[in-house]
Amino acid sequence: MRILITGASGQLGHALQTILLGHQLVACSHQQLDITQLDTVRAAVQTHHPDLVLNAAAFTGVDAAESEPDAAYRGNALGPRNLAIVAAAQRIPLLHVSTDYVFDGTSTRPYHEFDVPHPRSVYGASKLAGEEAIRALNPCHYIVRSAWLYHTIGRNFPKTMCAQAQEKSEVRVVSDQFGSPTYAPHLAAAIARLIATGAYGTYHFAGQGGTSWFELTRRLYRLLGIHIPVRPVVTAEFPRPAERPRYSVLTTLQDPQILLPPWEEGLVEFVRSVQQQEG
Repeated sequence: MRILITGASGQLGHALQTILLGHQLVACSHQQLDITQLDTVRAAVQTHHPDLVLNAAAFTGVDAAESEPDAAYRGNALGPRNLAIVAAAQRIPLLHVSTDYVFDGTSTRPYHEFDVPHPRSVYGASKLAGEEAIRALNPCHYIVRSAWLYHTIGRNFPKTMCAQAQEKSEVRVVSDQFGSPTYAPHLAAAIARLIATGAYGTYHFAGQGGTSWFELTRRLYRLLGIHIPVRPVVTAEFPRPAERPRYSVLTTLQDPQILLPPWEEGLVEFVRSVQQQEG
């Protein structure tokens, strides 16, 4: 399969290029393909003639989106809309990656694909708008929602906690926000399996189970042999511009044949990879 990957320089983009080595890949960074420009998207698709467009590009600044809503909607709604228009015109399937932040976090059980989204932030609303544009414009689509994504490259929570362990005598971490930590290579592997099915629709792919940022940090430090204290704090003690879902653990009803490993296994693999890189 010839696959055009957008956002190829990000965490998921890197993981996808490794997992999808058996396919013919056209991997484009934001600098190489700005999906907010319809003519640019059209030219890229007409040049490369992909069998699938896989969108891993996004405006990911959750807090920045509150003060830059136009930029968030361009990256997360207009860009996916452009991809959907061009792909549909060529009868090409589109896979788009979305987020748990489309939910408001008031549930007391894990969110599945048929739960009604209700975002509480500009970021979440812009991601939902992208989903809706794709559903309206290209019937041959996969929408994959994931959560708390991390990898050994890029900026993410586990890497931030590793850095803080080098700088501080103790760390304070929010304990009342719960989600599904997802190791990017595990998500990429699930996406590879999904595109082989041809079963279009909306899917939740995230590390199985749920935890808090606090418990995630404690387990990370145990695995790394870091012994500084980790203190739990509540969200109100760390005010941020964007409201986060208090509970956004994801589960799936769509395809139980494609499940990511438990989130704990992803963290173990992350630590192993970090240690290998450090030599």
